[in-house]
Amino acid sequence: MRVAVIGIGRMGWPMARRLLEAGHAVAVQDAAPGRAADFAARHGGRAAATPAEAAEGAEAVVTMLPTSREVAAVIAAMRPALQRGAVVVEMSSGEPSATRAIAGQLAAEGIAMVDAPVSGGVARAETGELAIMAGGEAAELDRVMPLLRAMGTTVTHCGGIGAGQAMKALNNLVSAAGFLASVEALMIGRRFGLDPATMVDVLNASTGMNNSTQKKLKQFVLSRGFDSGFGLDLMVKDLGIALGVGRETATPAPLSAQVRELWAAAAGALGPGQDHTAAARFVELLSGEELASPQVARRG
Repeated sequence: MRVAVIGIGRMGWPMARRLLEAGHAVAVQDAAPGRAADFAARHGGRAAATPAEAAEGAEAVVTMLPTSREVAAVIAAMRPALQRGAVVVEMSSGEPSATRAIAGQLAAEGIAMVDAPVSGGVARAETGELAIMAGGEAAELDRVMPLLRAMGTTVTHCGGIGAGQAMKALNNLVSAAGFLASVEALMIGRRFGLDPATMVDVLNASTGMNNSTQKKLKQFVLSRGFDSGFGLDLMVKDLGIALGVGRETATPAPLSAQVRELWAAAAGALGPGQDHTAAARFVELLSGEELASPQVARRG
């Protein structure tokens, strides 16, 4: 397919590369000057200076941007260049209500839209093993399935437009709660006299196992690397989206609200530019003690 990829940041770059490797004709564009040209020089494809230039002749447009605000601005800029029958594949972690509004506007011009946010981080984007949560009409998803299959190993149709983004935000809510609970448990155990690395091993062999115990605590917290590739500010944004879905559906969610407040407090205390695993340092600040283990080499 002829594909335009708008937003080739840490996630969009390897996703666009996977599309090229799958044989698709890819045009790339990014707000950062020179980034699209750098991508094309390294991997091939066509570098475009503007979203509209990238969208010219495209059968599908993939957006991978920070928020729904940027998505709306980019789509407005490219709409004159979008051909009838094209499909916009919105893969950002956006707001479901905003995506539904954009989809309605595009539908009036004969342009389809699906949302397909991802989970798995940069490492799985590199290998094409992302988990993709999709929303939209089944027929439109079928049209872009070759693209999604090039980037991910699982594609789950969650419902109508916006359903994928709702699911992504709720997934991150569960992940965020598990991370903080795990870090707090390690801190309690350390003060009791347990080795945090041993605790992680026991959790991973027991009912406390979760994504954080498996893939984050030793790798990014105990190592002091704090470099998983997913920003703390983005986690706070996604938690806000999850709570927004809760408000729209009039669902009481007191624990979820507290989780979001704790992550927001961590972002405020640690400052901008932090990896989301650095939220462990917020727990350390509250405790006045650092998590470390003689079993895990420090990288930070």
